Amino acid sequence: MPGISGWLGGSAQHRAQLDAEHRAHRYDDGRYLIGWIGREEGVDGPTLAKAYEAKGPAFLRKLEGRLTFALIDRSRREILLVLDRFGIHSLSYCPIERGVAFSTGANFPDLPDVSHKVDPQAIFNYVYFHMIPSPRGVFKGRRKLRAGEYVHHRRGELEHGVYWRPKYEAAERTSEDKLAKEFRETMKDAVRASCETAVGKVGAFLSGGTDSSTIAGHLGEVTGEPANTYSIGFDVPGYDESEYAQIAVRHFQTKHHSYVVTPRDVLEAAPKLAAAYTEPFGNASAVATYYCARLAKEDGVQTLLGGDGGDEIFAGNERYAKQKLFEYYYTIPSSVRKLFLDPLASHSTGPLRKIGSYVRQARTPLPDRLESYNFLSRIPPRDVFTAELLDTVDQEEPLNLLRECYNEAPTDNVLHRLLYMDLKFTLADNDLRKVGRTCELVGIDARYPFLEPNLVDFANRVPPELKLKGQKLRYFFKRASEGFLPREILTKPKHGFGVPCGRWMRDDPALRELAYDSLSSLERRGYVSKAFIERLRKLHQGEHVDYYGVMVWVLTMLELWHQHHAP
Repeated sequence: MPGISGWLGGSAQHRAQLDAEHRAHRYDDGRYLIGWIGREEGVDGPTLAKAYEAKGPAFLRKLEGRLTFALIDRSRREILLVLDRFGIHSLSYCPIERGVAFSTGANFPDLPDVSHKVDPQAIFNYVYFHMIPSPRGVFKGRRKLRAGEYVHHRRGELEHGVYWRPKYEAAERTSEDKLAKEFRETMKDAVRASCETAVGKVGAFLSGGTDSSTIAGHLGEVTGEPANTYSIGFDVPGYDESEYAQIAVRHFQTKHHSYVVTPRDVLEAAPKLAAAYTEPFGNASAVATYYCARLAKEDGVQTLLGGDGGDEIFAGNERYAKQKLFEYYYTIPSSVRKLFLDPLASHSTGPLRKIGSYVRQARTPLPDRLESYNFLSRIPPRDVFTAELLDTVDQEEPLNLLRECYNEAPTDNVLHRLLYMDLKFTLADNDLRKVGRTCELVGIDARYPFLEPNLVDFANRVPPELKLKGQKLRYFFKRASEGFLPREILTKPKHGFGVPCGRWMRDDPALRELAYDSLSSLERRGYVSKAFIERLRKLHQGEHVDYYGVMVWVLTMLELWHQHHAP
């Protein structure tokens, strides 16, 4: 995998070090030492050095934000660390004496000032979100840059800054037809741009959803030949979406390859994934992504195009429509709410219970309302974690991270604030981590056409009332795609990229043994209580196997990660 790591400062020799591995780039002119990942037209080591010398970090606003890089100025003893605008890559850092150590991967500099102790707060946040959101890292003292941000060490001080945030500016009044035409052209150009920077044979993930189908269709157009597409299936009702992938295959005449994932595959993949991720990562769909990427690799593909980002720029997640319903509550005059609606909040049974549930949820402000169904909202932390861990953590930090992201959004529109939060939070720390790391594990590159700057800028100009019209998710996207995408795909219900790990860990003996042995080992680390582990096993054996199976998987991956990275 491409990566950069190094440091400036340190208690021993106060020197500079920067290593670039695989397809990462390195530049050294004696004064400036620069390493970077990614490509941006007209940008290389000399241009970065010249721009920094002239304007300092201010020059970042002139870039398209495709690069993740570290720039060391030896003469001034300064270092600038920059993460690309969407968080396609990751970049962690740790302040050390008179400088900073950094890495984009697992090879973090082994320096006396760098701690290898796991941060209990990071573990709490992981169980809450099933990943560790930026800026906290899993090890004490380490931080992760958020998408579109940088840190600058100069004159002994570490300065944090933001160089890019999306601008939600409605387009000038124009017809939907003209906007749709512009979208189709911009979407095709985005796929073309992703192909132009690709290495070797190019393929595309194809789940049968609107995003992956759109990319597969345009890939065939821009290459002038049938697209190479890859999908994963499951022999489990409710999880398999391969029928929709086949609809797209027939419609676009792609060269398609598919693979059916089994419990044995999960057993094989779990330890590999735990070892591949530099931090605990509990999104079970990484298993499906891994086997899809491996299938493409076996077919000679070197670059895979993914549909990640489409939901976050065109409003495709179901919670956007649901939150819109809750926000109607605030359009009712407060006097009417207090007199007629608020008294119903106490009704949890009987004919008024649905209205009572609506009022209770609506009265919870965003973004807290989004976590109403979080596992730690159903089973309180005191019943999950040990008292020793809870004594050392801030239980409000997960929600505070969401609040900070939601409230900093450069817009007052509720939908756009949700899109911003998902773009900076969920996409960067979850979805892109899932796809990027699994592709790296099998040795191929990932590209994301929906994150091409021109397409994102266009999407941000589409009025929110066209993105979500009434309760119609992706209204504009689907209307603009009529005649290009098959009708069955345009009208299909939203389907996640889920994996039936919960029921497989209950029903498959070998997988159950791996999971339950991992839970027992994790208990001895002092994070979660013995009583909770026993309770979780019993709940997992019951009728709600899919719900409780998620937490079994999350904790299993935490233990497997520990065994590889922090035994």
